[in-house]
Parts: sequence; C-alpha cells; structure tokens
Amino acid sequence: MSKGRTTAGSGGRIRKSLAGRGPTPKAEDRTYHQAYKNKQAQERRANASAKPGKVVGDWVVGRNPGLEALAAGLPVKAAYIVEGADRDDRLREILKFAAANSISMLQATRSELDRLTGGAVHQGVALMLPSFDYADFDELLDEALDSGGLVVAADGLTDPHNLGAIIRSTAAFAGVGVVIPSRRSAKMTAAAWKASAGAAARLPVSQVVNLNRALDAFKKAGFTIIGLAGEGDETIDQLTIDAPIVLVVGSEGAGLSRLVREHCDHLARIPISGGVESLNASVATGIALYQLQHCPQANSAN
Repeated sequence: MSKGRTTAGSGGRIRKSLAGRGPTPKAEDRTYHQAYKNKQAQERRANASAKPGKVVGDWVVGRNPGLEALAAGLPVKAAYIVEGADRDDRLREILKFAAANSISMLQATRSELDRLTGGAVHQGVALMLPSFDYADFDELLDEALDSGGLVVAADGLTDPHNLGAIIRSTAAFAGVGVVIPSRRSAKMTAAAWKASAGAAARLPVSQVVNLNRALDAFKKAGFTIIGLAGEGDETIDQLTIDAPIVLVVGSEGAGLSRLVREHCDHLARIPISGGVESLNASVATGIALYQLQHCPQANSAN
C-alpha cells in the first residue's frame, strides 16, 4: 500500500488575496449579471417615457427649448453639455450664443447631467437658471403707494405659464408689481420666465407667506382691492375707483378663495358671450388691466 503524497500549503497567500474585498456586490450591481441588464433596461424604458424639453425646477433641458430660452432672454447661469454630444445646428447655435454672451459652458458626463436634471431627457444639453430674486413686499407696497400705481395679486395660480403671462401684462399696462403666495402657487420657474417675455427681469415680483395679510396691508395703506370673479355684481367697466388699486386674480379652476373674497372691496366680472363659460386667468387679467388703465377715475390719480 503506497503512502499518499503530501502537498505544499499556500502559506496564507490565498487568504491574503481575498482580504479587503468586502461583501459580495448585489446581483443588480454586477455588470455581467442578468439582473444588472434587467435594471438598465428598466431605467431606459423609464427615461424614454419622458419628453425632451421638460423644465425641471431651475433647469431648461433639451436642444430646442434651450435655444428658445436663450433667444427669449432667460437669465441663464451656465450651459451644461454632455461630453461627446452630437453637434447639430441647434447645439452649435447654443454654444455660439453662450460664448457671445459670456455664459459659462461646462462639460458633464451623461450620468452627471441625468442626476442634475432629475432624470429628464436632456438630449445632451441643459441650461441652469439662477434662483429668482423676489422683491421685498414692503418695498413694493411703498413704491406702488408713491406712484399711485396698480399691483396684481395672484391667489393660488398654479400654472407657471399663466403667472409669466400675467407678469408680462402687468408690465405692459404700467403695473408696479405682482404678489404671489409662497404656498400652493406657481413659482418663478423657467416656464414662467419664458412666458413673461423678459418682463420678469424688470417688474418686481414679491412672494409672501400669507396673501390675506398682504391684502390687509394694502388696505391699511389706502389701496382699493378688486377681485376678478365670474359671478361678480359689477362688470369691470362699471367700476368708478381711484388709484391705487390691487387687482386680485384667482386660480385657474377654483377662482378666488373665500378669505380672499372677503378681503376684496369689489368683486368684478368681465362680460363675455353666453357661449363661453370662463376666460383663462392670464387673459382675464390682461383685459381687466387694460380697462382699469383707461378708467378716467384711475387715470386721474396717476
């Protein structure tokens, strides 16, 4: 009977080679594993469902929206371009505009830009906007009081396009500023900036914690509060009011809230054809501003 052969040990080499590698990665994190491939496919499907050109917070994403934002004069802080992005005519125009207007241009990987824009389909381009600088409410009130001008207050307006359009109309009809609540209201996002057609850069927009308190402050300062309401007792062209005025417009669906109505000195409606139920909030505001500007009583105080 032959004796078994002895084998040399590894001297701890194998044990040492395994040291420090940590726990085994999850299957979905291992690039060669099927679970990883399934996860990547799921993320691609989710991203594919998003539309190019989506505005995410203070970002404008997509090539066409980016080019339009620059042409509209939005206050772009920086332009992010994905490394190796296909340079079509739109991207070349964006780069040319950014260089000519001293806008910072930064390169980012696709995954970095995905993270910055919240997973929106950016097409390799994203423009970052600075945080909007809201005006101080007391300063806006004093300016309106000194000039005998008109202020627009938005009660629960949720569509940023409507907010931007209202800012544009307020500036067009010599308004002094716009007041919005900080909660349950549209903010000055990229969409609002664009809809204002540059007016947001010139017209003060104040954000207040409580709109009813702001209306109280206007009342104490001698302002007349006019609320736009489809069921108002008076039509906007029948009002005989001297400046200064605060025109309050309600939300797109519910209109003016109960408490805001109680703060109004007048509830006025815009006469419209019986075949139309209501007007868009920004359209109604523009009509009312025009009428108030051409009211002899309002003009006599300017």
